[in-house]
Amino acid sequence: MSATDRRLVVTADDFGLSREVNEAVEQAHREGILTAASLMVSAPAAADAVARARRMPGLRVGLHLVLVEAWPTLPAAALPDLTDGRGLMRSDMERMGLDLALKSGARRQLAAEIEAQFEAYRATGLPLDHVNAHKHFHIHPLIAGAVLRIGPRYGMRAIRVPREPRAVLRLAEPGFTPRPALDTAPWAALLAVRARQLGLLIPDRTLGLAWSGTMTPERVAGLLTYLPPGLSELYTHPATAGGFPGEAPGYAYAAERDALIAPAAREAVARGGIRSGGFSDFL
Repeated sequence: MSATDRRLVVTADDFGLSREVNEAVEQAHREGILTAASLMVSAPAAADAVARARRMPGLRVGLHLVLVEAWPTLPAAALPDLTDGRGLMRSDMERMGLDLALKSGARRQLAAEIEAQFEAYRATGLPLDHVNAHKHFHIHPLIAGAVLRIGPRYGMRAIRVPREPRAVLRLAEPGFTPRPALDTAPWAALLAVRARQLGLLIPDRTLGLAWSGTMTPERVAGLLTYLPPGLSELYTHPATAGGFPGEAPGYAYAAERDALIAPAAREAVARGGIRSGGFSDFL
């Protein structure tokens, strides 16, 4: 790899969450710079997402593991330590992480749910481009261990490691002072080591952490302008509109869709000689 080689995966998370998300993914792939999407296999609009993905063979699709705040694949009754009274995966990530450490039953339920989501993805027939998790919960060491143990049996060859260099953010938006990710950085570093030991492809950096939900056209164009050499993942949450079940409060979904189809974004990719694709294109 040369010192100027810039490779880029532009990912949309929450594919399958709603029709609005799926519509934006399709539009951003056909008209913009989106190259990949991460599928929530048990979300309400997952079947619609799979149908769209089959019509877009150039879109690289991966598994967006849901281990917090959304719909499990197994019945909630089979996951008593992991689900809440609504039948959704629990939202108290810190307490859930502690329960995983203290309760062997919770760890068994976790492994069963992760396996069920890989099985559901396999059943779609879509090639598996990558794996990540809702709220990046896969960086928890116990969850990471289960994913790294189970995933390779289902063809997992690439995994997101959420590490974002603050220097790039300051170049993209002068005056911005990003908060250090002191709570997640050690776990992300550990995941990187474990993933590399298994021969998995990981990005050199993941862009979108500090501005999650607010990846405006100006910010995306700025990040692309100052994209460092190596393999970068830029992840987003596009939708044609808000107001759907499961949406994150305060997220500017339509603005993130606009950022992916903006002429400035396409021009920055072309001007920078950036090679874009899915993770599987860079293996």
